Amino acid sequence: MTDLAHYRNIGIFAHVDAGKTTTTERILKLTGKIHKIGEVHDGAATTDFMEQEQERGITIQSAATTCFWKDYRFNIIDTPGHVDFTIEVYRSLKVLDGGIGVFCGSGGVEPQSETNWRYANDSEVSRVIYINKLDRIGADFYRVVKQVEEVLGAVPLVMTLPIGTEDQFSGVVDLLTQKAWIWDDSGDPMNYEIKDIPADMVEDAKTWREKMIDQVADQFDDVMEKYLEGEEPDIDTIKRCIRKGTINLDFFPTYCGSSFKNKGVQLVLDAVIDYLPCPTEVKPQPEVDLEGNPTGTFAIVDENKPLRALAFKIMDDRFGALTFLRIYSGKLEKGTSVLNTFTGKTERIGRIVEMHADTRNELDSAQAGDIVAVLGMKNVQTGHTLCDPKFPATLEPMVFPDPVISLAISPKDKAASEKMGIALGKMIQEDPSFHVETDEDSGETILKGMGELHLDIKVDILRRTHGVDVIVGKPQVAYRETITKSVEDEYTHKKQSGGSGQYGKINYIIEPGEPGSGFVFESAVTGGNVPREYWPAVEKGFKSMLDKGVLAGFPCLDFKVILTDGAFHAVDSSAIAFEIAAKAAFRQSIPKAGPQLIEPIMKVDTFTPADHVGDVIGDLNRRRGMIKSQDAGATGVRIKSDVPLSEMFGYIGDLRTMTSGRGQFSMEFSHYLPCPKNVAEEVIKEVNERNKKK
Repeated sequence: MTDLAHYRNIGIFAHVDAGKTTTTERILKLTGKIHKIGEVHDGAATTDFMEQEQERGITIQSAATTCFWKDYRFNIIDTPGHVDFTIEVYRSLKVLDGGIGVFCGSGGVEPQSETNWRYANDSEVSRVIYINKLDRIGADFYRVVKQVEEVLGAVPLVMTLPIGTEDQFSGVVDLLTQKAWIWDDSGDPMNYEIKDIPADMVEDAKTWREKMIDQVADQFDDVMEKYLEGEEPDIDTIKRCIRKGTINLDFFPTYCGSSFKNKGVQLVLDAVIDYLPCPTEVKPQPEVDLEGNPTGTFAIVDENKPLRALAFKIMDDRFGALTFLRIYSGKLEKGTSVLNTFTGKTERIGRIVEMHADTRNELDSAQAGDIVAVLGMKNVQTGHTLCDPKFPATLEPMVFPDPVISLAISPKDKAASEKMGIALGKMIQEDPSFHVETDEDSGETILKGMGELHLDIKVDILRRTHGVDVIVGKPQVAYRETITKSVEDEYTHKKQSGGSGQYGKINYIIEPGEPGSGFVFESAVTGGNVPREYWPAVEKGFKSMLDKGVLAGFPCLDFKVILTDGAFHAVDSSAIAFEIAAKAAFRQSIPKAGPQLIEPIMKVDTFTPADHVGDVIGDLNRRRGMIKSQDAGATGVRIKSDVPLSEMFGYIGDLRTMTSGRGQFSMEFSHYLPCPKNVAEEVIKEVNERNKKK
C-alpha cells in the first residue's frame, strides 16, 4: 500500500506559448526522469511526441507522465493551451487534484488563460501560480500579479520575488525563508547558491512577507490571535496556513522564474508538495444514477472500497487503444473484470501501464489515487465509469461542447475509403469534441470540430498518421433555423385502403421559444379528444423533423409546440397515425411561422499592440463584429467582441498582417443570433446550388 499523502495528481495549464511544455521538461530533468532536456522550439520536448506538435511547436493532446520529487510521486498532465483544444484541458482538470497555472512574464494573463482558469474554478482544482519567462524583454512580475487579481478575480499569494529583470534576471527571493536563490549562467538548474537577500531588496522582501502572513494567518483562529498580539508564526505554521487556504481556493501561492533558463523551478516543485492536496484531501467524486441525477453517495479515496474509475482520455497508438483512467476508489488488478456502467457490459483488464509521455512501464495493479492507462478496452469511451460489477455506480460524467465548424472530405480512391472509416473511428474515440457524419444526399463525409486549427490537425493526422489521402472542401458554418411568429393550425391524417385505416387529427400552436430553449412540447388537451397515450407520438413526430429545417435543411432550434385539441377514431387511430400527422403538420406550419436562419456568434478575444488598435477594430467591424470592451495593458490592448463565425475564417492571417505578426486571438462559441437578410439569402442560395449538383 503506497501512502496516498505522498501522491500529487497535477496538471500544467496556461495560454499558448506561456511555457507549459518547457516547464514540464524542467520538472522531468530535476526529478531525474530525463537526462537531456528537449526543447519545444527544436521539436524535441518529451511530452510533445506527435509529429504535428513537434512541427508547430504547440501541444495538441494532453500527455501524462509520472516522476518523483523528494519521495513524493507526481502524476503530471501537460495540457494544450490553444483554444481549439480546450476540451483536453477540461477533461484533464476533471481528474486532477491540483494544478500549476503558468503565465508569461511579458504576455501576462492572456485570453486562453482566462478560459482555462474558469474551467479550473468549475472543477474546484487547487492551484499554484508560476509566472514564467522573466528573462524576456518586457517581463514584469508585479504587473502580472496585478492582472491575476483584476482579470481573473483571483487572490495571488506572492511567495517569491524576482532578482533582476529581463536579461539581468538571476534568481528569486524566497519570502518564507527570507533567503535568495541565485543561479549561475551555466544553464544547469542545480548550479545555484542560497544567499542573503540582496541589500537593495531587503525592504521590499520585508513588506511582501508581512503582506503574505497577513493574508494567511486567518486560516486558523489560534494563529490569528497570536499574530494580532504581535507574535509572528514560525515557518511550519505559515506553511500549514498556506496549505489550508490553497486547498480551500482562498488564494493561490505565486512563484516566479524562467523555465528556459532553468531558474526558479525547484521552488514550484516544493510548493506542489507543501500546498497542493493529495488525493484524500480533495472533495470525493459524486456518484450519479443512469439519468445523471446525484445519488448522494461519493467515491471515497480508499483502496479497500469498491472500484470506481473514470476514463478521461482514449489514445490510439501502435499497440492499440490506450484508455487513461483516474482511479477514485478501490483497486484495479490485471486479469479482473470490471463493469462499464454506460454500456452495461463487463470488460477484462488486460495490461495496466504507467505512462511516461509515449513510453510505458507495466504494472500488475493500481489503486485509488492513481492515474494509469489500460490496454485492450473494447467499448470504453471518454467519460465512462468502470466499477466493481458487484457494486455498480456511475461517476459524474463529463459534458462536452457542441462543434461549431464543419468540413467536407472525400477519399481520393477506394483503398483510401476503407482506411478512412477505420481511422475516423479511432479519432472519434480519442476526441469527444470531434464529430463525423455522412451527408446522406451527397455521400460526403463531414468532419465537425471546435475551430479551423482543430480540423486542420485532424486532416493532417488522417494523412500522416493513418496514411489516408483525402480531398478537403471549404469549412462550413453550423447554421440553425428557428421561427419568428406564432401559428395556430390543424392537420388531419387519414388513410383508408381496405382493412383497418389510419386516422389522427391534431390542433396545435407553434410559437417561438426563448433563445437556448431548444424544442419544447406540451399538451393542453382537455377531455379525451386526443387520448393521453398518443401525446408522446405527436411529440415524437415533431421531434423527428427537427434535423431538417424548411429554409436550407439546417436543424431547428428554440420553438414550442402546444397540442390544443384534435380527434381520434376508436378503430383507425394509432400512435403511428398521430406521429405521421405531426410530421406533416411540421412541414405545413413551419413555413407560415416566419422561419429564420440563425448563425453561431463567437466570443472573440483579440490582443494587439497599441499602435494597431484602430486597424484591428476596423477589421472586426467589417466582419460584423460587436465590440464589447477594450482594455489597455502594458504590452498592448485586449479587445473583446462578438463576431459571427462565418466572418472569422482566415482571421489569424489577417490579424498577423495588420499587427506585424504580434497580434493573437482566441475564440469560443457564445450563442446563436438571426442572420442579416442578405447573408441568409446567400447561404440558402449556396445550399440549394449544392443540392442541385447532387
